[in-house]
Amino acid sequence: MAETPVVGAPPETLDDARAAEFRSVFEELAGNIERAVLGKGRVVRLALTCLVSGGHLLLEDVPGTGKTMLARALAASLSSSHARVQFTPDLLPTDVTGVTVYDQHRGSFDFHPGPIFHHLVLADEINRASPKTQSALLEVMEEGQVTVDGVTHAVPQPFMVIATQNPIEQAGTYRLPEAQLDRFLMKTSLGYPDAASTEALLLDSRVRDRAAALGPVADAATVTALRDLSDRVYVDRSIAAYIRRLAEASREIDEVKLGLSARGALAYVRVAKTWAVAHGRTHVVPADIVDLAQPVLGHRLLLSAEASFNQVTVERVVEELMASVPPPESRA
Repeated sequence: MAETPVVGAPPETLDDARAAEFRSVFEELAGNIERAVLGKGRVVRLALTCLVSGGHLLLEDVPGTGKTMLARALAASLSSSHARVQFTPDLLPTDVTGVTVYDQHRGSFDFHPGPIFHHLVLADEINRASPKTQSALLEVMEEGQVTVDGVTHAVPQPFMVIATQNPIEQAGTYRLPEAQLDRFLMKTSLGYPDAASTEALLLDSRVRDRAAALGPVADAATVTALRDLSDRVYVDRSIAAYIRRLAEASREIDEVKLGLSARGALAYVRVAKTWAVAHGRTHVVPADIVDLAQPVLGHRLLLSAEASFNQVTVERVVEELMASVPPPESRA
């Protein structure tokens, strides 16, 4: 029996002119951010892809590599509201979402919104807060709304959470549960800058805050328009079948306890569409799927205890997964 098409061309597909317009705005944003985050063009474009795709980004790296700088540079490049929350063990859920306070003069309860009610929210060192506080982000990251005392409050759109965590220090930290990791569209790291970028930073050491010098080059309406264009990128049935085969194969790997979920596969499609149009194309190609494998799959494949004990890395598992599932050679 023939399979039912999973993803097809939308009623109004993207043309080359609009794709070129998308790429121009995308590159302008990336270029502005790279003035503060030197030598990290790919990571900058991944962050922008995450924003346009309507997802959230997890940055995991050692201290001093520019995780917070990237988030602040992205916020500075957009003329929209942003906030930074320093996650600590004593941080409460209401410190993030907000709290309802009784007004004695008016005899009513008023809601005081927390820092989550901004377009871009930096959750710095998210794994330092307790699981109860971490869970305060679950609803808003998935549904774009916060429920406090039974009342639902919508956050502004577009909305994005950029969370950072340090994988080296384990004392006083709480590992993010798998359900919350899956809500991040992508996970990546910056790493140390290359030689040229390091020397440029050292020679310009008088500038203590490179993100503060950036001016906005787009606004929330621009991001919404880019998101609408990204939604119109064509995904052929062969690409959808490729992602489906990757998801199925990930669940059969011996070292993997939890493979790619249906939500993860949908996220893969969304981010591939944005990545394609950011390169000026109106359709997704297999190379987009391969190029995005590590940031999309790396935090969604949960290794077994035995694999972790044998020092198997998820990066190696993802590489073996991509090598074991051949990409489509032609359109369906």
